[in-house]
Amino acid sequence: MSQEFPDRLVHTINCKQGAVRAVRFNGDGIYCLTCGSDKSVRLWNPHRNIALKTYSGHGYEVLDAQASCDNSQICSGGMDKTVVLFDVASGKTLRKYRGHAGTVNCVQFNEESTVVLSGSIDSSVRCWDVRSKNMEPIQVMDEAKDSVTTIQVSDHEILTGSADGSIRRYDLRNGKIITDFIGKAVTSANFTRDGQCILTSTLDSSIKLMDKDTGEMLNEYKGHKNTDYKIDNCLNCKDTQILSGSEDGYVYIWDLIEVV
Repeated sequence: MSQEFPDRLVHTINCKQGAVRAVRFNGDGIYCLTCGSDKSVRLWNPHRNIALKTYSGHGYEVLDAQASCDNSQICSGGMDKTVVLFDVASGKTLRKYRGHAGTVNCVQFNEESTVVLSGSIDSSVRCWDVRSKNMEPIQVMDEAKDSVTTIQVSDHEILTGSADGSIRRYDLRNGKIITDFIGKAVTSANFTRDGQCILTSTLDSSIKLMDKDTGEMLNEYKGHKNTDYKIDNCLNCKDTQILSGSEDGYVYIWDLIEVV
């Protein structure tokens, strides 16, 4: 059975930010954020090809950003070792967290957007309470043996991937940590929408679908190239297709179930 997938170029936007390190839609997909090597985060309406605002507060390249659940705030992290919290409407910097010892690779809000989680090349994940004036992290998770490359957050779990070849799942209900060794450096890890599986990308040009509870590999997807850079994967809104970037400049799409 054939399935629809995006195959038509709608817009090309010149972000004028130097190298664009990340592009992130907001929660409802109306706006998107771009992270630039010019130290800026920009907010866009990509459907109308309009730049809405530029946010400046980093001292070096910005590598990741996310909008809060109510679209009132943006968190970002970058090569200046900081995590910055911006007010969307005014563009002002609300907080600048400086706890990491190296580049901040990834940032995520929790579901209520009350806490920002940041993963760094310093092998730690730090949690920052954005409601508090305290600039120290409320928790530090330093179990990784190498750079933390990716973070995902659900209502009761934190999922991290690391260059040490492992994914770690922190269950907030019982305080347990579950570690699964994947092999090569992990560049992307995502929960499936039903919460039962984890999709991982590694630097051996492989995407693996793992059972969340048992750690069993359910399927493997290949054909793209990913040996040197951090490249994201994701699932479509129905959990039926996997999408991934590739170092050859293409976006690859696989059926989740059928592998040819």
